[in-house]
Amino acid sequence: MRGSELLVEMSETAVDNRMHADRRSLGWRTVFYGFLRSRRRLHRREEEEEVRFLDWHHPWLFFLAVSTMLMSGLDAFMTLQLIDRGMVEVNPVMAEVIRHGTAVFAASKLFLTAFGVLSLVYLAKAHFLNRFRTGLFLTMIFSFYACLVCYEFVFLLQTI
Repeated sequence: MRGSELLVEMSETAVDNRMHADRRSLGWRTVFYGFLRSRRRLHRREEEEEVRFLDWHHPWLFFLAVSTMLMSGLDAFMTLQLIDRGMVEVNPVMAEVIRHGTAVFAASKLFLTAFGVLSLVYLAKAHFLNRFRTGLFLTMIFSFYACLVCYEFVFLLQTI
């Protein structure tokens, strides 16, 4: 056999082997492994000042994002319950949206919150005014929603 024939035969064998066990398939194992054991966690050059977007985010950001979305849904539900009991929506934008119906209110509230949360997670490593990490704003929004949900829960208990 000549060298070129051997190379063609070896490449066909490699292609056949790849077809049977494709490591690039996406499954839940891939998602969890990528979340917990991603390779790229730090910048390659620490001295560079510009923001690098990495494929791994700290699990704390995942907790904040999911918890904020859950509390946003809980806030929408409690807001509708309080309005049924005679309270008034304080946010003028949401007060206008709620006039179009409860489904529009809930969908727009969750969409706006999801857009903001995803933007903040994507920009978590960026610095705002060269001082504060953008991920800090996600922590502040989470804290705001936690206080708001507790506040609404107390008012719901008083109206029962």
